[in-house]
Amino acid sequence: MTIQSWSGGKDSTASIILEHMHGLPKSRIVFVEVMFDHKRNISGELPEHIDFVKNIAIPKFESWGYVVDVIHSESDYFQEFYHVISKSKIPERNGKYRGFFLGGMCAGNDRLKMRPLHKYHAQFTNATYIVGIAADESERLQRLKSGKRSLLAEYGYTEQMAYDLCKEHDLLSPTYKNRNRGGCWFCPNQNIEQFAILKAQYYDLWSELKKMSEEKNLVSKGFRYAKTFEQVEKEVDAYLLIQDMCANQMSFFEEKCQEYESRIYNTRRT
Repeated sequence: MTIQSWSGGKDSTASIILEHMHGLPKSRIVFVEVMFDHKRNISGELPEHIDFVKNIAIPKFESWGYVVDVIHSESDYFQEFYHVISKSKIPERNGKYRGFFLGGMCAGNDRLKMRPLHKYHAQFTNATYIVGIAADESERLQRLKSGKRSLLAEYGYTEQMAYDLCKEHDLLSPTYKNRNRGGCWFCPNQNIEQFAILKAQYYDLWSELKKMSEEKNLVSKGFRYAKTFEQVEKEVDAYLLIQDMCANQMSFFEEKCQEYESRIYNTRRT
């Protein structure tokens, strides 16, 4: 049997579309939903993305005859943040909350995504895993291990072609409208622009992080690499201010241009 680990992104989605288009034996599809808070049912996926996954893509795949498994870690980001350290070799850390995951080596990817995925894969023996690596990702293809294959590479699909294929089948995640990456909305590896979009579009989620950052009993105050949440928020606010100023300036110039064009047009008529 074959298994497709699907993220909802363009490459893994295009891989499923190709399999369907070419009438290949149907893989079993698995999607790992990282959770921010199980108790309050707050997903770690961006709201527009998880809506696309559950209400658009999965129904379409199931209509094609696919089995789609949505799996979760028993833990969530909230639990990991508020985990009390008790066995640290650094005494002053014991009794404190773990706090935010470190940037660059996100432990959340291991604990909240890879662990449940490895547990899922352990159910199946001798399975072949189809991965979403495009034909123009040569370095990633060179690292492809035995037991894994890329349909995108086999059919000569580049990343742009994967994007176009998803769009053609109405299976392109809406996150691509203003982002070039997916992933958890609390991921410390996001850039300032992506955090700014989060704050502007989903202030309730941004407020969750802000409230957590105000905890006093944290092992580390680091939120994005060596920077605190407060420092990151200042950068985000500065970015949003510049964007707002640029938008207002463009609106002003467009209005003046329209007035000028209108005067010229009316002058010519008379």
